[in-house]
Amino acid sequence: MARQRWLLGLIISLTAASLFLLVNPILKSGTSPFRLGLDLQGGSQLTLQVKPSDTIKDISSGEGQKAVADVERVISDRVNRLGVSEPLVQRVGTDKILVQLAGIKDPYEAESLLGRSAQLEFREQKAGSEDKFTAAFQQYRVLLANESDLRKKIKELKKSEDRKALAELGVELKKISQQNFTPLFNGTGIDGRNLKEAFAQPYGSGTGDDWQVNIQFDSDGGNKFAEMTKRLAGTGRSIGVFLDDTLISAPNVGIEFAQNGITGGGASISRFTLDTANELAIQFKSGSLPVPIEIAENRVVGASLGQDSVQRSVYAGLGGIFLVLVFMVLYYRLPGAIASVSLLIYALLNLACFVLLPGFVLTLPGIAGFILSVGMAVDANVLIFERTREEILAGKTLYQSVKSGFERAFSSIFDSNITTIIACAALYWLGTGLVRGFAVTLTLGVLISMFTAITCSRTLLFYVLSIPSLRKANYFCPNPPDISKPTTTQGTEAA
Repeated sequence: MARQRWLLGLIISLTAASLFLLVNPILKSGTSPFRLGLDLQGGSQLTLQVKPSDTIKDISSGEGQKAVADVERVISDRVNRLGVSEPLVQRVGTDKILVQLAGIKDPYEAESLLGRSAQLEFREQKAGSEDKFTAAFQQYRVLLANESDLRKKIKELKKSEDRKALAELGVELKKISQQNFTPLFNGTGIDGRNLKEAFAQPYGSGTGDDWQVNIQFDSDGGNKFAEMTKRLAGTGRSIGVFLDDTLISAPNVGIEFAQNGITGGGASISRFTLDTANELAIQFKSGSLPVPIEIAENRVVGASLGQDSVQRSVYAGLGGIFLVLVFMVLYYRLPGAIASVSLLIYALLNLACFVLLPGFVLTLPGIAGFILSVGMAVDANVLIFERTREEILAGKTLYQSVKSGFERAFSSIFDSNITTIIACAALYWLGTGLVRGFAVTLTLGVLISMFTAITCSRTLLFYVLSIPSLRKANYFCPNPPDISKPTTTQGTEAA
């Protein structure tokens, strides 16, 4: 009996913890505890047009299609690092890539992240160009500050005219950079291919523009960077940090590095806002695009199901579960009532796992997998209770019948669930996007249903057998045979 009490305490604790996870976000902020997919909450959809380059002039050729595949990989990596819930990145035709981002109602941030080629270069300022650079950089620094202010304004107000102004300013910055600064710098061979790591970090108060992007080079890039900084140390000449041929930073190197240069294989680019620093770090880390792209279409999409459809789906699911619970109580009597309690516990544990699972997003196929797993959880209880009835009709005691029912049904339950998990593994391995979401929810449901059907139902049934007023055969089976030797308290203790 001590083991049954321990299991009962575990079940109550898990149920209470699940309720807290599900109810607490609703009470605190009135928001859903689940991360919803594009079909349930809407988001943004971008169509990217892959363009030819100087080296790849035909996108439809074999080399061009390889470049498109590389673009798709880089875009997918950037989106995944952005942290968007269950994004969709897929090729459309031979030269377009479709990107769907759930929950992002203002697609500007995604557009600025995905649309840049992110070709990072470190260049060395030429000797004798100090005066020209200083004069040109004064005006250019004002434009960089205006760009930063525009980005903040767009983030806060989300006005389309501000986006247009930012795009025009970006074109102007690139034009000025190519005219005034490109002739003043020499290439060093240090570019994005030499990066091992990139991340945003505060270098001051962590507010406003007090953010920097820390980068770590590979061994070759680290050696080249040390040599370059050794040549520039104390000269007043700058390191030109260029992104997509646009100068974004021009730091100087102190005289203290004149002997060995900046060693350690690391560097930092400063004076960014938090959002810009994170964006640049993602772009640097995911890599540069092998060919240019442009945003062919950028629009906000609504939930494909619609609010009414989602509500009706929820009501239909709740109605189906309620009818299953009523059937179990009417047909299987007291064991059916216990199975209904186990099924409610199963639903709570399953939904709590959806909240806890990192990166999990609830979509329509996910809901379908959850409802299907509810039916499978009931199926396990049906097998157990039918076996129990057979044992009672054979003249065994209640305790022996319940014990034999679980033991005889276990192999069937285990085999059916294992085959389902194998099918889910195949769906997850071979499928993508929504299909994987269905496989994950169904697998979770199957595993939790085994726990609730075997552990919860068994514990609750044996606990009921310890209550004399409920230890009656007609509560478990209609028209049971007359058992001359009823279940004893001692027999129950043996459980």
